[in-house]
Amino acid sequence: MGLFRRQPTTVRLEPGASVPVAIGTRRAPWSLWADGLGRAATRSLQVLLVVAVTAAAIWGIQQLTLVTIPLVLALIFAAAFAPAMTWMRARGVPSLLATLLTLLVIAVLLTGVGWLIVWAVRNQWPELSEQAVDGFTELMAWVQTLPFAPTSDQIEEWTDAALDFVTSAQFGSGAVAGVGAVANFVTGLVLMVTILFFFLKDGPQMWSFVLRPFEGEQYARGRRIGDKTISVLGSYVRGTATVALVDALGILIGLIILQVPLYIPLAVLVFLLAFIPIVGATLAGILAALVALVANGWVNALFVVGVVVLVNQLEGNFLQPFLMGRSMKLHAFVILIALTVGTVLGGIVGAVLAVPIAAVAWGIVQVWDGEATPARWARPKHRTT
Repeated sequence: MGLFRRQPTTVRLEPGASVPVAIGTRRAPWSLWADGLGRAATRSLQVLLVVAVTAAAIWGIQQLTLVTIPLVLALIFAAAFAPAMTWMRARGVPSLLATLLTLLVIAVLLTGVGWLIVWAVRNQWPELSEQAVDGFTELMAWVQTLPFAPTSDQIEEWTDAALDFVTSAQFGSGAVAGVGAVANFVTGLVLMVTILFFFLKDGPQMWSFVLRPFEGEQYARGRRIGDKTISVLGSYVRGTATVALVDALGILIGLIILQVPLYIPLAVLVFLLAFIPIVGATLAGILAALVALVANGWVNALFVVGVVVLVNQLEGNFLQPFLMGRSMKLHAFVILIALTVGTVLGGIVGAVLAVPIAAVAWGIVQVWDGEATPARWARPKHRTT
């Protein structure tokens, strides 16, 4: 054995000094994770773990939509009416009475909106859909006259693909799972009202109970996260509802002036679709233009498009920033990605909830290290000259 034992040699560092070094000594196994490749592997494992946990959470939410959807809706309604609850409590109104009054107001508002939708669309929906289809057919006929127009087979293939996607189980899985059956709808509604009652009555106490295990900076961060979540969700709901109402009234006035038929159901659809940012306004404008195309011709349809663009520009540049503030200032690219992911995962309900959830996530990042101090990685970098 002594013949194969490596003898230490010396490495001269400077005149008069030497250090024995064992040639052939192996590195400790854990030191392999300390170099560049090891750090990259560690980070990759961390990313895979986060992705796996996120996927498991999304899968669980999809399996429990009958619970998660009412929970999120109740949280959104509670955030929207939080200022009213605070105002009543500050004036000595008992918490139970304030909660019951707020629930009554919410029920009246939702009932009124539902009645308006049914009244406006019930008798005119067949005519509206027929004119929209006729307008689409006329538009496709004009497109085929262009020199670069697609063939009729290509148009039919694209139309079939779009219809297959819209009617597929993947597109509507969230809505079908949550409110597809009458029994599930009633169960979800009752659950939402019950959760909303407790959120309105005991919301601050419930959040304080959740934060009990935390102390110091972690506790302060939890308080900031709770306050920011309520602030962002409340601003989103109140602002979006106001913007939707203004959009509907503006487009309604324009359609009446242009003498476009079915202006009331079109205005109602504008109000409803306004809760889906960017995409909703586009769909409402296309539908209004198609109806105008069939009823009044190309010139009138172009005027309708102009009215829709004008109203959307006024809303996006003036009304929305004023009502929602910087807390909802998300880039259009982020909104489109959130809408896509929400639609694929939750259908129509996911499309409606995707943007406020993304806004809450960004708001939490903005207060992670302080009231006005974002997380370190989200802070703007200042250029040095």
